[in-house]
Amino acid sequence: MQLSIVIPLLNEEESLNELYNWIASVMRSNSFSYEIIFIDDGSTDNSWKVIRKIAAEDAGVKGIRFNRNYGKSQALHVGFERAEGDVVITMDADLQDNPEEIPELYHLITKENFDLISGWKKKRYDAVLTKNLPSKLFNAAARKTSGLKLHDFNCGLKAYRKPVVKNIDVYGEMHRYIPVLAKNAGYSRIDEKVVQHQARKYGKTKFGAERFINGFLDLITIWFLSSFARRPMHLFGALGVLMFFFGFLSAVVIGASKLYKLYQGLPSILVTDNPWFYISLTTMILGTLLFIAGFLGELILRSSRDKERYRISETTGEI
Repeated sequence: MQLSIVIPLLNEEESLNELYNWIASVMRSNSFSYEIIFIDDGSTDNSWKVIRKIAAEDAGVKGIRFNRNYGKSQALHVGFERAEGDVVITMDADLQDNPEEIPELYHLITKENFDLISGWKKKRYDAVLTKNLPSKLFNAAARKTSGLKLHDFNCGLKAYRKPVVKNIDVYGEMHRYIPVLAKNAGYSRIDEKVVQHQARKYGKTKFGAERFINGFLDLITIWFLSSFARRPMHLFGALGVLMFFFGFLSAVVIGASKLYKLYQGLPSILVTDNPWFYISLTTMILGTLLFIAGFLGELILRSSRDKERYRISETTGEI
């Protein structure tokens, strides 16, 4: 199979038929063998009914329904897990991503041997203050942190070589930084393509103001994981040793100063009256705690645990 189209969605019943017809038309006109995987992330409208109807009419359409809203990352995770195509395309269900871009994305992966092509919505039809400006800030921070020179990390329209989606772990809200996850997994042939962006035709955006804070917190997490995920002791242990050494050295200086003044018969205060004593004591305690945190991180890293990401309540099509 040449293409898997993975589409996470939440309450998009009005756009699904139009989106499916548009994708199917592009697939047929280019003679692609394909599958379309809709992941219903706990919709409360009639989205699932629409998906079931489409799947009943087209064997190439598959549907997965979560029992509640788990988030876009979890939807992409299960979509990547079930995808069978040599090239995997992700896109949003709100008709803002143009299916006409798919053939060129496919050829960039197969002919130019890229691992991942990220869409760049150079001209956007979103609100400037609530979406465009925050996106520019996120992308600038992501470029600086990751070293990837992409303009639009969070564009829903992306193309992947199949091994990429099978070897990256999309969790939490990390869908914003999938190119960074791919880079950390060892896939270096990552580029971008300017894609056509369209104004939302139906409904309203599902992302609120909290995504601004979450985006920056996720970026910090990505930085930490890319730098220290496999060696937490190198961060926490190093900081712990440094702080403990500083505190211990301060304590030695305080004690030596006290002994020197006693020996010389000079007036001196009690050690417990010296504020530096408490600073050094606190620093040594914090250093010890950081070292223990790094040690525990190493132990956790070496143990495995099951993570329940989502629960599927129903599927349709040949899943």
